[in-house]
Amino acid sequence: MNYTTSKIAYILKGYPRISETFISNEILQLEQHGFSLRIFSMRHPRENFSHDSVKKIKARVDYLPTELLLDFPRLITPNIFLAAQCPSAYRAALKLARRRFNRTRKLATLKHMLQAGYMTWHFLRTDSTIHHLHGHFAHSPTSVTMFAAILANKPFSFTAHAKDIYTSNPNQLAEKIEAADFVVTCTQANEKYLQSISGGCNTPIHCIYHGIDLALFNNIKQPHPVREPYKFFTIARLTEKKGLPTLYQALAILKQQGVAFNHVLIGDGDDREKILDLICTLNLTDSCSWLGTRTHDDVLTQFSQTDLFILPCEIAENGDRDGIPNVLVESLAMGVPAISTNVSAIPEIIIDGQTGRTVEPRNPDQLARAILEIMEDESLRNTFISNGKEWVNERFDNTRWLLKLAEIFENQPHLRMIN
Repeated sequence: MNYTTSKIAYILKGYPRISETFISNEILQLEQHGFSLRIFSMRHPRENFSHDSVKKIKARVDYLPTELLLDFPRLITPNIFLAAQCPSAYRAALKLARRRFNRTRKLATLKHMLQAGYMTWHFLRTDSTIHHLHGHFAHSPTSVTMFAAILANKPFSFTAHAKDIYTSNPNQLAEKIEAADFVVTCTQANEKYLQSISGGCNTPIHCIYHGIDLALFNNIKQPHPVREPYKFFTIARLTEKKGLPTLYQALAILKQQGVAFNHVLIGDGDDREKILDLICTLNLTDSCSWLGTRTHDDVLTQFSQTDLFILPCEIAENGDRDGIPNVLVESLAMGVPAISTNVSAIPEIIIDGQTGRTVEPRNPDQLARAILEIMEDESLRNTFISNGKEWVNERFDNTRWLLKLAEIFENQPHLRMIN
C-alpha cells in the first residue's frame, strides 16, 4: 500500500455525528488507503454514542472554540499573535473577511475568521506535516478552511452537499470555488449548479457519490408477498425539507380508507414536537411510532422487517433541500422498495417506475396512491426490488467512489505518495 508523508486536515461542522456516517466512512477509507489525516471540528458531538466506523479512525481530533461571544477571549489572543507574526497574510484574510461581511452583514464571518486564526496559531503553525486543508460542507466549515488556507499559506479544497449549497449566497459560494484547488460534490445536480454559479473559473468540480457500504446494507432475504398490516419505515432528520407532514397526511388518508399499517420513524431534529403533535392530531398514534436517534444495528433491524421505505422530501422555504439521502440508497440495497419525490437529485437514485416511485412534493393524495400501488402490485414491487439492488450495486458502492476521491487527492502535487 502507498502512503503519504503529508497530512490532510479535515475541517468539519461537528464530529462525530450519527447522521453523517458518509464523512466518517470517507475518513476511515482514506486512512486505509494510506493517507494521514487530522480532524478539526467546529462543534462537539450531539449524541453520546457513535457508529463503529468512527472507533476505527486513527486521526487526532481537535475542537475549535464554538461561540463568538463566550469564547471571544480564547479566539482573539491567538489572532493577535498571528497578526503580529504574519502581518501580510493576516491583512489578506481580513480583506477577504471584510468583503464577505459586506455582502451578507453576518457576524458569522468574523467568527469563522477568528476560528481560522485560532486553528492556524495553535495547530497548523506547529504541525509542519499538514500540507492540505479540506472543508466538509460548503458553508461554515469551508469558510474557516478558506481563511486558514490564507493564514497558513496552504492549498485547500472542499466538499459541498445540499443545504450548504442552496442556502448559501451564490457570490460567497462562487468565491470559495474560485479560491479552491478543487471541489467535490455528491450529486450530478449539485455539480451542474456549482458549475453554473462558478463564473467560468478553472477550478475542477468532481461528482463523487457518497455511496454506502454494500457489505453492511445487504439483505439476502428473497422478496415475499406483503399483507396487512403493512410495515412502513422512515429515517429522517425532523426538519422541513424531509416532508414529514406530507407523509403523515398520506398515512391518514390510507387509514381513512381502511388500510392497516404500522409506521416507524427514526431520527430527531428541531421539528420533533411539531411532528409528534401532528401524529396525535391525525389520530395516528395507534399505528405510528417514533424511536428517536438509533444506531446502525437498529436501522438494519428495521430495514429487515419493513415492507416499504417512505421519504417525501421537499424544498424548504429557505431553499434547503436534500441531494441524495443516503437512506434511500440503503433502502434499495436492503431490498426494500422506496418512495420519495422528484426534488433535487433524488431521481438519480429513485428512477420513477424503474428503481422505485417518485411523486410530487407536498402532495399527500399522490403519495397515498403510490404507497397503495406498491403494496398491492406484487409484480411492480418485485421489479423495484430487483432493479433497485442492481442500480445501487452498479452506481453507489462507496468503495469505488472513495477510491476516486483518493485519486483526486493523490493528484495534488503537494500530497506526495511513496511506496
